[in-house]
Amino acid sequence: MKLLTKRNLMIVLTTVVLLVIAFFILPVSIPIILAFLTALFLDPLVKWVERKFKWKRKVSVIVNFIAFVGVSIFFFFYTVNTLIGKIVHFTKEIPNYLNSLSSVWINTQSKLFQYTVGMPEDIIKMLENEFNEIIESFRVSLITLLSYDKILGLISEIPNFLVSFIVFMIALFLFMLELPNLKNTFYRHLTETTAQKVHYMTNKLNSVILGFAKAQLLVSLIILVVSFIGLLLIAPKYAVVMSLVIWIIDIIPILGSIIILAPWSIYQYVSGDIALGTKLAILAIILLIIRRTVEPKVMGSQIGLSPLPTLIAMFIGLKLFGVLGFFIGPMIVILFNTAREAGIIKLNFKI
Repeated sequence: MKLLTKRNLMIVLTTVVLLVIAFFILPVSIPIILAFLTALFLDPLVKWVERKFKWKRKVSVIVNFIAFVGVSIFFFFYTVNTLIGKIVHFTKEIPNYLNSLSSVWINTQSKLFQYTVGMPEDIIKMLENEFNEIIESFRVSLITLLSYDKILGLISEIPNFLVSFIVFMIALFLFMLELPNLKNTFYRHLTETTAQKVHYMTNKLNSVILGFAKAQLLVSLIILVVSFIGLLLIAPKYAVVMSLVIWIIDIIPILGSIIILAPWSIYQYVSGDIALGTKLAILAIILLIIRRTVEPKVMGSQIGLSPLPTLIAMFIGLKLFGVLGFFIGPMIVILFNTAREAGIIKLNFKI
């Protein structure tokens, strides 16, 4: 049996090319991949506007692209302005915060001395050393977080982000224009039977993507409402702004609203407001439970997967691909199921 056949060489060559793409090209092509996926996501809306107003595709693409850019810029600047305002307010209040922290530190030390009265001297020294180590660790972590190198590294990433953002926008516009031509070019290389199967898959994926967007929107609205009601009861002064910030940040997998509520709760504990800190911690736990229990169920019902495979796909995708894997995982499972339903992948076997 010959190993060096044309078919085997093509399989090896294809495998090598795919590995090179996966390990070297994909990591630096994220803006282009996101642009292509966004173009696919916006394509049904482009077609709907095209049919509704009897416009040419180019006009529909321009209108939808401008609307997408406008909405994105609005949310971006609103979030940035809100965060900058909070940072400016925080910097103005730093002296007051330091004074309150100093008083908390003094009160904590006095309470520690009161509680340790009558204890052996070795235990008292051990407790003092442990407490001082905790404070020193916190101080070092804070200094490291706000160090010159960290800030400089963050600032140095801004040009790369701007370049990636510009590439994303340009690629998105071009993909939106060229999607029909790309589809026609792709289908020309397929047989009629394969083309029918792929057409079935694309239609199914379009409905799945729409369901995915509906699921994310529904879950995010639940998070927005619950966080607004919770903050209205806990901290009415910040309810509107912070609920919007939590709503935007909550899309980050696993962490989400904890990024905002956990530091806020810790600060309230340190500043001496135990009640408010506890309420914020409880709100963070409630939002986390809602996100982790409601999301797989809602997403599963919208995209045609049961909650368990959806949860497993999101978790494995997150571990393998990072934040994007949170979305890539379920899509891979859906793509596999759709290919199996279309007859492209056959699993008719028994053990």
